[in-house]
Amino acid sequence: MLGLDYGSHRIGAALSDPLGITAQPLPAIRRRGDNRDIEAIGELVREFSVDGVLLGLPLMLDGTEGEQAKRARTFGEKIAGRLGIPVETWDERMTTVQAERHLTASGMRREKRKEVRDSLAAVILLQSFLDFRNRG
Repeated sequence: MLGLDYGSHRIGAALSDPLGITAQPLPAIRRRGDNRDIEAIGELVREFSVDGVLLGLPLMLDGTEGEQAKRARTFGEKIAGRLGIPVETWDERMTTVQAERHLTASGMRREKRKEVRDSLAAVILLQSFLDFRNRG
């Protein structure tokens, strides 16, 4: 499964292992417009034989959907339509904050954090989904 943290400048990416137990980071996709972004996602889907996409849904703190969540849903629908692959959404509240805290605590410099934060957020997102799915 491919996990995506949909942002305005970058799309963080993570990949599950074949058994769906762990998530590993992939390089973030620098946003260049939906069509080109979906092309880049399609390349990952083909390269890693992905059979599903998990797209972070940026809900408001109270659990409602705002404009960014609506944009993410629309983007997910475009991915599913263009690539013919199922796209699920998963609550991504606080994943970027968690990623930033982890990178800051590890002593990583600010410039470097920007480069890896989005993919680490995608790892956190995908791992939480895998853990939830594997509990039952």
